[in-house]
Amino acid sequence: MKKLEEYVRSIPDFPIEGIVFRDVTSVVEDADGFKLAVDTMEKLVEDLEYDVVAGAESRGFIFGAPIAYNRHKPLVLIRKKGKLPCETVAQEYDLEYGTAVIEMHKDSIKPGQRVLLVDDLIATGGTTEAMIKLIESLGGVVAGVVVMIELAGLEGRKKIEGYRLDSAIRYPGK
Repeated sequence: MKKLEEYVRSIPDFPIEGIVFRDVTSVVEDADGFKLAVDTMEKLVEDLEYDVVAGAESRGFIFGAPIAYNRHKPLVLIRKKGKLPCETVAQEYDLEYGTAVIEMHKDSIKPGQRVLLVDDLIATGGTTEAMIKLIESLGGVVAGVVVMIELAGLEGRKKIEGYRLDSAIRYPGK
């Protein structure tokens, strides 16, 4: 059986020279790779108590949905600004070249609910930090964060210090 890392396609010099892009589409396009990714991420948090799974648009949906389904938990969608039809709460965060805003429905998290945040990757930690702020603004408690890939060289873990972060694959570089 292949290791999860073997399903990840690494693309040098994308999007700019000197960066190695870790492509998760090669994982989800292979049934064995996708199953291994979801199973591995679930196993990392099997000891965690949580009421709700929340995933960030769009790859967080891909990995969050099967985890929520398998654990019989609701799935909350955290989306880019302007994509949700009901009343929302928003959080701005920094990107390499500017800012972005994510939103979620104001009624999607109840006070005291324990939330598992799911995403494909953590790099600088900006998106993850913004998701945490959104959850907490509604009175939710972040039980943990699970990602398929951690780009440890970008130190995203530092931005969410004090929160549990589990990663299926940890690359030391950028």
